[in-house]
Amino acid sequence: MSDKDNGGPAFPFGQTSEHDGRLVNGWGSEGMTLRDYFAAKAMQGMCADPSTSGRKGSDIAEEAYQMADAMLAAR
Repeated sequence: MSDKDNGGPAFPFGQTSEHDGRLVNGWGSEGMTLRDYFAAKAMQGMCADPSTSGRKGSDIAEEAYQMADAMLAAR
């Protein structure tokens, strides 16, 4: 996990604080982070590209998180 801004929860369930996105009243689930969601979408696109055939999954995942960090910064 990175120390970078993760964008907060992507799919929170329950009441969350408008200030920091954390759960209020101790119930629900924060779900995955927006950073994880962006990385998953980026990785999905990368894996659909035939040029990634034979590449290590860990290399693709690292690049996906780099893309997610760029998307968060652009936000």
